[in-house]
Amino acid sequence: MKRITFFAFLIVCFCSAFIIASPNPAKAGTSLTYANFFPPTHIQSQLAEGWCKEVEKRTNGEIKIKYFPAGTLTKAPQTYDGVETGMADIGMTVLAYTRGRFPLTEAIDLPMGYKSGVQATKVANAVLNKFNPKEFNDTKIMFLHAHGPGLIHTRDKKVGNLDELKGLKLRGTGTSGLVQAALGAVPVGKSMRECYQMLQKGVVDGSSHPLEANKGWKLGEVVKYVTESYSCAYTTTFAVFMNKNRWESLKPAHQKVIQEINAEFAAKHGVAWDEADKAGLEFFKSKGGTVVALSDAEAAKWQAAAAPVIDKYIEKAGKKGIDGKAVVDFIKANLAD
Repeated sequence: MKRITFFAFLIVCFCSAFIIASPNPAKAGTSLTYANFFPPTHIQSQLAEGWCKEVEKRTNGEIKIKYFPAGTLTKAPQTYDGVETGMADIGMTVLAYTRGRFPLTEAIDLPMGYKSGVQATKVANAVLNKFNPKEFNDTKIMFLHAHGPGLIHTRDKKVGNLDELKGLKLRGTGTSGLVQAALGAVPVGKSMRECYQMLQKGVVDGSSHPLEANKGWKLGEVVKYVTESYSCAYTTTFAVFMNKNRWESLKPAHQKVIQEINAEFAAKHGVAWDEADKAGLEFFKSKGGTVVALSDAEAAKWQAAAAPVIDKYIEKAGKKGIDGKAVVDFIKANLAD
């Protein structure tokens, strides 16, 4: 009898130890990683980190996300592939950094004469919802956002007309490079992370970027002029996306929460771009920068010079089975709203 009691005691102790050592299912959650190339001090990086915290908050801590800014997990051009293959679970990057990879959404970046980041972001997500591009089928798209008007900044030379722009080497990527070439400049395809040193060392004569980058990337320290080329202002589309398998492994309730957060943060990113543009302009001026206005006649010339970029997009998209004109017309209609 004593032996039976002893063995029973051992079994109880073993089971108790197993229960204590085993993870509590109620507390076990999902751990994800988020890769972003923006430096941690940039407002777009801070918003991305805020998105992570909001997901954790609204899922009651059942989803935790470790945030990696400044390209520490994946470099900007490799982020989409990195998320697709599972190197990171979530990522944000510039679609134009992998030129030709996203043929339908390239239309968003075209020189449509954007006036604000809020406007460009609304257009970007309207295109996403309307056309549901197949180019994103390898991941789960969270949302898109886009910066305010992309303008031409120069290091030493004041540019007030197309003749003064001709032959200047300008850093740009994707569509901004096409616009530069159409206007007579020489595009140099490098990422924003390389821009400061290129300008500082005189490797390029200028850059195409929104006003926010003058403070966000400190470019206002190394450029002296910005030309108000609003008539052919482009934007740059940013995408936030998740590994498809990781997304599908989430509870439906958590997916619903994340989609609600996505809608809120897409709008926040657009507003942040505009607020950052204001701060960028102030920073630029505080460093002695000069704003160069274009006359109405000159602005019309710039718009006409950039127009073939839109025409070539429509032609190129058609060869890939995309109705580029329908996408362009949809964007123009949304810009007019």
